[in-house]
Amino acid sequence: MSTGKGTADKAPHFEMVMRVRDYEVDVQGIVNNANYLHYLEHTRHEFCREAGVSFASMHADGIDPVLRHVDITYINPLTLGEQMRSCLTLSRRGARFMFHQQIFGYPDNRPVVDAQVTVVCLENGRLTRGDSLAEAFKAYLSDDECT
Repeated sequence: MSTGKGTADKAPHFEMVMRVRDYEVDVQGIVNNANYLHYLEHTRHEFCREAGVSFASMHADGIDPVLRHVDITYINPLTLGEQMRSCLTLSRRGARFMFHQQIFGYPDNRPVVDAQVTVVCLENGRLTRGDSLAEAFKAYLSDDECT
């Protein structure tokens, strides 16, 4: 299945369906742009939980993934009550974890948002290469991305 630019027919590592709630739309009746960042973050958190590591458990272990950069392209708006499918694929470049995230209308599959989200890892308050985080996500990273 092709899911838009940059995926090259690669299946997402994680996806979930959500619905637009009434407080997320603006006076125009469309989702306010900032809410898409919430959708993307919620998807990353659910992915972590599904991978067996919650943000609370990582923090308790001294591991804090933090956003470094977000590049987002808005393609088509969502409106009140619509459903969306939020997808992500994870890769690693050195100390950076790259989340390619996309949102599609559901069930029509129209592209809504395409984003590249860069995350780095603090361990006990210090910036690290992120090897502990890579270990938690090893099932999603290729062997050369884990080292």
